[in-house]
Amino acid sequence: MVDMQENRTTGESRDDAAETHFGFSSVRLGQKQALVDDVFHKVARRYDLMNDLMSFGLHRAWKAALVSTLRPLRTRPFHLLDVAGGTGDISFRVLEAAGPQSKATVLDINGDMLEVGRDRTPKALKDRIDFVQGNAEDLPLPDKHFDAYTIAFGIRNVPRIDRALSEAHRVLKRGGRFLCLEFSNVDVPGLDKIYDAFSFKVIPPMGKLVTGDAEPYQYLVESIRRFPTPARFTSMIEAAGFGRVTSRPMSGGIVQLHSAWKI
Repeated sequence: MVDMQENRTTGESRDDAAETHFGFSSVRLGQKQALVDDVFHKVARRYDLMNDLMSFGLHRAWKAALVSTLRPLRTRPFHLLDVAGGTGDISFRVLEAAGPQSKATVLDINGDMLEVGRDRTPKALKDRIDFVQGNAEDLPLPDKHFDAYTIAFGIRNVPRIDRALSEAHRVLKRGGRFLCLEFSNVDVPGLDKIYDAFSFKVIPPMGKLVTGDAEPYQYLVESIRRFPTPARFTSMIEAAGFGRVTSRPMSGGIVQLHSAWKI
């Protein structure tokens, strides 16, 4: 059990005072969310453009693979929860693939990202999508409510990943699907060195050129290296109560598509 006893001097819980990583730096657990928020405040307006540039457009294929794996039925209502999906990219794709009675709830802790998503929502989808500001670790949403939970390139930014996974399990209906896209460890000899060189030598300067600030992208490439291995993340998903947990590498292991079911 986590010890949540409060430190009477600082007002922090012992949990918050524990150390975690922010990229390659060590910070108190209670500080990380604010630091992550600041990263996405800085990049919100250029977030999707930078995704195209950093991945050479491959992020579109990775997201298409997530939607095709989800396979939302067009013949019955379907309710998606997309977490850390502020710009709406995943939700738009799912709603276009699903039937006209389907709906999506986009949840993000960052208001700037949500504002981008609202501005980008196609007119035909405006009545089928809600944007909610909230924390993945403590979802302001009811139990057993959603048919699917997706999170794309966001879970590594959550300070307490185990809590986010537990919340995902709570809000899904029985038989609901959990799908997570996340960067991973390159498993092709030679590609790993090229990928590291591109990540650390090209992406931060590119971020500075496009957004005016290199630091958010330095954090983002560092955070990828601190994320659990696919095997470890699979164990975390199972510990949250999910069954039939699998992971599928894409693009030489640059990305993994993690899948699980609430059984």
